[in-house]
Amino acid sequence: MATRDAEAPRRQALGELAWLFLRLGTTAFGGPAAHIAMMEDEVVRRRRWLTREQFLDLLGATNLIPGPNSTELAIHIGHARAGWHGLFVAGACFILPAAVIVTACAWLYVQVGRLPEFSGILYGVKPVVIAVVLQALWRLARTALRGAWPAFFALCAAVANCAGAGEIAVLGGTALVAGAVHLVRRSGTRSPPGANCHPLALAPWVGSSAFAGIGGVAPVASAGTAVGLLPLFAFFVKVGSVLFGSGYVLLAFLRGGLVHDRGWLTEAQLLDAVAIGQVTPGPVFTTATFIGYLLAGGAGAVAATAGIFLPAFVFVAISGPLVPRLRRSPLAGAVLDGVNAASLALMAVVTAQLAQAAVVDWTSLSMALAAALGLFSLRVNSSWLVLGGAVAGLVVKA
Repeated sequence: MATRDAEAPRRQALGELAWLFLRLGTTAFGGPAAHIAMMEDEVVRRRRWLTREQFLDLLGATNLIPGPNSTELAIHIGHARAGWHGLFVAGACFILPAAVIVTACAWLYVQVGRLPEFSGILYGVKPVVIAVVLQALWRLARTALRGAWPAFFALCAAVANCAGAGEIAVLGGTALVAGAVHLVRRSGTRSPPGANCHPLALAPWVGSSAFAGIGGVAPVASAGTAVGLLPLFAFFVKVGSVLFGSGYVLLAFLRGGLVHDRGWLTEAQLLDAVAIGQVTPGPVFTTATFIGYLLAGGAGAVAATAGIFLPAFVFVAISGPLVPRLRRSPLAGAVLDGVNAASLALMAVVTAQLAQAAVVDWTSLSMALAAALGLFSLRVNSSWLVLGGAVAGLVVKA
C-alpha cells in the first residue's frame, strides 16, 4: 500500500508532463525561441514547476550542448519534474505530434509532388509568436539581467551575433569572460588591460573572444552510399551529435551530407524538407522525419527521427544532474550567469529578425498587438493565442 501511495504522485507528474508537451508539440509554431517562450509561460508562470532562476539555468545548459535546444529544454524540464521517467516522457511527447504532422506532409508531398499550402496559417501565427517571445524575454530578463555585468554581457553578445559571430562562439566567449570577471572581482588580481573592473571597459575583450569563433561548422564527412535504414539512422545520429546553431546550420549539414556527398536528395527536395520543418509546429529537427519518409517510407521516417533526436536525450541525461552542482560553485555559477545572459541576447536577436518577416502590414501588426494585450494584460494561454492566430490567418487569406 505504501509503495502504491508513493507511486501515485509520480504517475500524476508524468501524466501532467505528457499532456503539456503533447499540446505544445501540436501548437508550438515559430521555432526554438517561440517554443522556449511557451515553455516558460507554462512551467514557470502557470504551473510553477520551476522558478525563473531554475528555468534560466536549464536554458543555459541546453545552449552548451549540441542538438535541438527547445527539445533539450523539454527533456530537462521533464527530468526536473519527474526524474528519469519524466526525461523520456517530456521529450517523446514534444517530438511525437510534430513527427506525425511532418510524416503526413511527407506522404502528401509524395502523392501530389508539392508542399501543402501554409501561407494563411503562417500569416496569422507569426505575429502572435513575436508577442509570445517578447513576453518571455521580458520576464526572463528581469531575472537574468540583474546588475550591470549581466546586462553588459547580454549587450555584447547581441552585438557580436549581429556582426556575424556564431551562436556557440558568442556563448563560449561570454562564458569565458564571465568566469574571468568573477575571478578578478573575487581575488582582486589584475583584470584584462584597461578593464578596471567596469563593464564598459571590457567591451573590446568580450568582442574579441566572441569573434574568435566565427567561421561555422565543417560539413559532415562522407559515408556509405546505400539508402538503408541503418545508414539513414547513423547519418542522423551523427548530425544530432555535433550540430550547434540554427536551422540554417542544419541546412548546411544536410546539404553537404545528403545532396553532395551521398546524392540521396536533390537540392529542391532538401529545401522542401527544411521548409516543412520550419512551418510545422514542434521541433525544427523534424526536417529529418520528412527526409526519412522520402528516402525509405514510414520506416525511414522513424529511423531518421530516432537518429537525430537520440543524442539530445543522451546529452541531457549526462549534463542534467550537473546543473545544480554548477550553481553551487561560485565560479561555475558566474559562468552560467554569463551563458544565461548571452542566451537571452541570442533569443532577442532572433526575435528581431523574425519580427521583420512577421509584421508586414497593418493587419499583422494588429494581430501582434492583440496577442500582446492578451498575454500581458489578460493572461491568455499562449497556445490558444497561437491557434487563434492560425484561424485568423486562414480567414484573412481565404
